[in-house]
Amino acid sequence: MVERGGERIEIALRPAPVRENGERFGRIGAGAKVDPEWRKSHFALVHYGLGAALARALERTWDTSVFSLKMLGKMVIGEVSWKNLSGPVTIADYAGQSAQLGLGAYVAFLALISISLGVLNLLPIPLLDGGHLLYYVVEIFKGSPVSERVMELGQRLGLTLLLFLMAFAIYNDFNRLLTG
Repeated sequence: MVERGGERIEIALRPAPVRENGERFGRIGAGAKVDPEWRKSHFALVHYGLGAALARALERTWDTSVFSLKMLGKMVIGEVSWKNLSGPVTIADYAGQSAQLGLGAYVAFLALISISLGVLNLLPIPLLDGGHLLYYVVEIFKGSPVSERVMELGQRLGLTLLLFLMAFAIYNDFNRLLTG
C-alpha cells in the first residue's frame, strides 16, 4: 500500500531473489527519495584553516587506522565474518561506485584504502614492514640480530599468511560476483 497525493494505492510487488553473504532474500529495487532541499538543509560544507585541516586530517587518519585494527581483531576472534574481507574486484567496484558519487566521495574512498593498506603493512608479519620492525625490536632486546634461519622461517610464514589472505579475499570477490 502506497500513499500518493492523499490517495492510497495498492501495488503488487514480486521481490527478485538475491543472494548475499550466503543468505537469500528478496529485493524490490526501491529506496527512499531524498528531497535535494532537505539534503541541503541537513548538510553543510565546512572550511578549515591550514592548521585545523591538518589536525582534522590526522584525527580522521588515526580513527580510520584504529577502526581497521579493531575490525581485523574482530575477524580474528570470530565476531566479524571473514566474508567481509575484500580483494581487488570489490575494491574496483566500490571505487567505481564512489566515483559516480563525486570527487569528494572518490577521494575519501582512496584515503580509506590507503590507510587500510598502511595499517596492514605495519602488522608484525614477517615480509611486511611491520615484520622488519618486529625484528628490530627483538634485536634491541636480544642485543644481536635475529639469526638468518629465524628470518628465513619468518619470511616463509609471512609469505604463506599473505598468500592465504590474498587468495581468500579473491575467493570472496568472485563468490560475491557469482552469487549476486
